[in-house]
Amino acid sequence: MVWSESIERALARIREREGEVRAWVEVSPQPALAEGPLSGTGFAAKDTFETGGLATEYGSPIYAGRRGTSDAALVEMLRRRGAVLLGKTQTTAFAYFDPAPTRNPRRLTHTPGGSSSGSAAAVADGMAEFAIGSQTQGSVIRPASYCGIVGFKPSHGLLPVEGLLPFAPTLDTAGLFTTTVSRMRELWAQMGFPVGDSPPQPLAALPVPDHVEAPMRQAFFSAVAQLGAIQVDPPVSLDEVFETIRLINDYEGSRTFRTTYDEHGRRIGVKLAELIERGLRVAEKDYRMALDNLQQARRAMEQCLAAYPILLSPAAQGPPPEGLTSTGNPIMNGAWTGLGVPVVSVPMPVGQALPLGLQLAADRNQEERLLAAAFMVENELAA
Repeated sequence: MVWSESIERALARIREREGEVRAWVEVSPQPALAEGPLSGTGFAAKDTFETGGLATEYGSPIYAGRRGTSDAALVEMLRRRGAVLLGKTQTTAFAYFDPAPTRNPRRLTHTPGGSSSGSAAAVADGMAEFAIGSQTQGSVIRPASYCGIVGFKPSHGLLPVEGLLPFAPTLDTAGLFTTTVSRMRELWAQMGFPVGDSPPQPLAALPVPDHVEAPMRQAFFSAVAQLGAIQVDPPVSLDEVFETIRLINDYEGSRTFRTTYDEHGRRIGVKLAELIERGLRVAEKDYRMALDNLQQARRAMEQCLAAYPILLSPAAQGPPPEGLTSTGNPIMNGAWTGLGVPVVSVPMPVGQALPLGLQLAADRNQEERLLAAAFMVENELAA
């Protein structure tokens, strides 16, 4: 098969670097299903997306050797627009917190984040022009921040999730990785979505929680000052919303994987097993109350985002932690996932230091507005 120059560069980079980065489960380019706006572009798919004939192992030794039977809806959508699926990228076990073997290409002794670790690392290291991942708490935005690239989680339900391994349906959202916002906007347009040119003003910065680490705190305040963002207080505590979505995640996730757990026990992953054991103890009335609380938070944030269309916050607590036994904490992202709104992580200037991301959030279904603002932010921070 003769591939485009872009795809050949990606394959050469994989041959050069995969032994160190370990981003891939399988590299086996699959031709596009039609000519289209993405023709000649290679992409990677997180190994929780079903792919016909390719490895679909969910990051678990339980499913080692499993081959997919058909393409997930998002994979098929991209291939029908001309994109070439290069292969499958590593994920944490069943997209939870038991780590994948992937290393951070910016510094190999540090985590790339999770659960879309392989997708983020592949894009950050030039092994794919873009990649798809998914976010149930912080699994797109956090690895993007850690790897120094752009991660984009659209509104809940906007991108199709048929054929994506379910975890917590109230929260599960497909997302995208690129190296720059400029490329993300181009990709978004190539996928058939509108892209605007006029970012909303003013940008508004949220208070920084005490648990945010000093390097992120300093970079965030510097970016806020450079962007001329105003300071606003959210109408709800995002940390409290995060606790609400964790309960929802535990309840739904434990029931999603209960049968697998009953069959395989802790072989599914120690941390996932702990979630299942914890989640099965959550009473339905507490789950229903959490859903009600989340709806109230969504209404309150709708009013806030009507007044302040773009909200800024740190994309992670800090730089990627050293070591590969933890994928980091999604506390800076989970509330936005639960609120169902679009968010994007834009790399902040850090010189030779470890990567840090600036998180932008907009109201539900305002992807066009969000990406226009992110593009402006990218250019301003680079100035």
